[in-house]
Amino acid sequence: MAAVTGCSTYGESNSPPATTPQAGAALAKTSQIPVGGGVIFGDSKVVVTQPTAGTFKAFTSVCTHQGCQVASVANGTINCDCHGSKFSIKDGSVVHDPAPQPLAAKKITVSGDTITLA
Repeated sequence: MAAVTGCSTYGESNSPPATTPQAGAALAKTSQIPVGGGVIFGDSKVVVTQPTAGTFKAFTSVCTHQGCQVASVANGTINCDCHGSKFSIKDGSVVHDPAPQPLAAKKITVSGDTITLA
């Protein structure tokens, strides 16, 4: 008899997927995004970060491991609580497994103090 191991889906949401926001949709004011941190916009499935003052980046907020929504941004990483994956706020690259790939970049524009999806 062989033992089978894997990642559990215990506690994951069964809610329907959110709709993808339209290009040009305002996400946030620049003042809402902390330097060295970020904010997750769950309904839009986007996380916006500010790795250095005045530099804004955006990535999908869906973890590349098993599709969980990332849960937090802290200490320079975007964190998925489902299985412990961590991604860089600078470029979305994997900094802690088990995620197999980086978070996909999203195009944003910053006009004045408003961040919008491009």
